[in-house]
Amino acid sequence: MIIQFSAGKLILSPFELQARLDNGCQLYAMVDDIKFHDDALMIVADAGAVRWNIKLDSNEQLQDVKQELGIC
Repeated sequence: MIIQFSAGKLILSPFELQARLDNGCQLYAMVDDIKFHDDALMIVADAGAVRWNIKLDSNEQLQDVKQELGIC
């Protein structure tokens, strides 16, 4: 599944999330390393020494990501 948002797009698979940003950055995270901050509309990837976060545009986008990854 691909979700477009203002900074680029998210590419979701059952095991991995890829964020391809319009500025050329590509971020990857395994599903087990992802957390969500619903109130802030943020996806947070934390794999120990590597951390990143992305703010989405809407709650609908965040819910779509959670549903696709099987996290409800």
